[in-house]
Amino acid sequence: MQKKRVLSGIQPTGELHLGNYFGAVKNWVSIQDQYECFYSVVDLHAMTMPYDPKSLRDNTIRMFADLLACGIDPDKSVLFIQSMVPEHTELTWIFNCVTSFGELSRMTQFKDKSDQIESSGRGNFISAGLFTYPVLQAADILIYLADLVPVGIDQVQHLELSRNVAVRFNNTFGELFPEPKPLLTNIPKLVSLADPTKKMSKSLGERHYVGLFEEEESIRKKIRTAVTDVGGQEANVMSPGVENLFNIILACGKQNIYDSLMNDYKSGALKYKDLKDSTADSLIETIAPFRKRRQEWLGDRKSLERLAFAMADKARAVTSKTLSQVKKLTGLA
Repeated sequence: MQKKRVLSGIQPTGELHLGNYFGAVKNWVSIQDQYECFYSVVDLHAMTMPYDPKSLRDNTIRMFADLLACGIDPDKSVLFIQSMVPEHTELTWIFNCVTSFGELSRMTQFKDKSDQIESSGRGNFISAGLFTYPVLQAADILIYLADLVPVGIDQVQHLELSRNVAVRFNNTFGELFPEPKPLLTNIPKLVSLADPTKKMSKSLGERHYVGLFEEEESIRKKIRTAVTDVGGQEANVMSPGVENLFNIILACGKQNIYDSLMNDYKSGALKYKDLKDSTADSLIETIAPFRKRRQEWLGDRKSLERLAFAMADKARAVTSKTLSQVKKLTGLA
């Protein structure tokens, strides 16, 4: 039986943090044997916001190495850098012509990102790419004829444009694209260590997140100073900060430690020092092999670059075939 095909991508916006790993990458690793997986470092998407070219290039190859370090296996999955597969952008133009202005106008992220640029003091230039990036996202998915896209339940709506584009193309030019379905994943809800009312994010500052490859002492310091009780909590209701630490332990797969500490919490015997120490220990043990593999990959830049080119060739073996079919159907030379 032929495996279903999966496509997912991640922007090279700097170092991976716990939210990125437990929210996406860990699941990518776990499904490699079950599906035919294509994973992408989507550097073209990163161009929609103000950026530094050198940083983009460095972050892209580093993210490629980070995903390998986390367990993406090039013998099982195709891990590629988006801009090295030019069929993505060619299909995007064709899809622009079957996507309505109204559909793009309803995308909330355009307004959110535009407001972010204007409030950042970096000027008021809003890229047209920020408006049309959902079409590139649809091309990323559909060019692989992907059956499934791993998402959390709150991200299902992001697939709607891809599905709409697939249906409209098929109805207009002939049947080609499957309608991609969400591959729902159970994403642990990790929040900021310094402000548990907010999602864990690098944009909030160093104190709010833990980088996946941080040094041990830095991790312990951040967990040690993590906010627990903030006051105003109802009786017998766990505070968001405490719940966050429990969620991190559980995400690390430490069920026995989680159960033991939860029993202490329920009996009123839990010491926050013990909870924080256990959280830090669980994290450090989980990411230690990632840090080792990352150092090995980044220490052999030539091998890393050779692999990037080989993976792009594998991706293009699929995308060039799809694009050829698209051109035939749409009347292009």
